[in-house]
Parts: sequence; C-alpha cells; structure tokens
Amino acid sequence: MTNYNWAQFTKRITIHAPADAIFKAWAKQEGLESWFLRLAEFKAPSGKIKERNDLVQKGDQYRWRWFGYDDTIAEEGEVIFSNDKDELQFTFTGGCIVKVSVKEEAGEMVCELQQAMPMDDQNEQRYFFIECGKDGRFT
Repeated sequence: MTNYNWAQFTKRITIHAPADAIFKAWAKQEGLESWFLRLAEFKAPSGKIKERNDLVQKGDQYRWRWFGYDDTIAEEGEVIFSNDKDELQFTFTGGCIVKVSVKEEAGEMVCELQQAMPMDDQNEQRYFFIECGKDGRFT
C-alpha cells in the first residue's frame, strides 16, 4: 500500500482581477459575503466587532455562517497572519490551518489556498482532506 500525504492540500485558481481585489475578497467581511459566506463577522482582540469593510488583522476572531445551514451552525477561528496585501492565514475546523495567498504567475493572478491538517491521527487528516479539499469548494 502506498503512503499518501493526507496532512495538506493545495487548491489554485486563476482570477481575472487585481491582486488587491482578490485579497480583499478573503480579508474583509464585505468581501467574503460577496462570494462565499452568508455571514463573516470579525472581532478585534479588544472584542469590538469590526466594520464590514475593515481588513482583518492578526489576532482577530471570526464567526462564519454558511449558506444552506441555520444559525446554529457556525465556524469560529482566529486570524493568525495577514500582511494586508497578498497573504492571510487562519485557524479552521478540527485544528486545521488555512493559508490564502495571491500571486502573479505568467502574467495572470493566481489565488492559492493551502490547508494543513497538523493532527497526528491519519484518519482525522484523511477526513478533513476529503471534506475540505474535494472539488467544488475551491478549485
């Protein structure tokens, strides 16, 4: 049996938009709600809810609600890195870490999402690899 690396996956997509617009679609409540989530609320470390158009910062907490699910289902986590222009990292369900980066390659803008599953249990890694990495979520 071949060993497979279930500990991470990468998804990439070419987007015909400026780098700052792509980054803001991930790093602002207004941006996330325009294409991905029905609610993307962020709180500063002080506990103050951020404005819809504020860029997220390291230490901000988030609460996301998905389309198709009621208000009892929410994802909560923390922004662990943002350089305010082309890279963002946050915690995600099950202890996963997600990194979103925007870069130019061969004259095109590419948005890349990497998800790491740092848990020791390979069955748990496999679950998140399949559930979060399957086609249709971000391909």
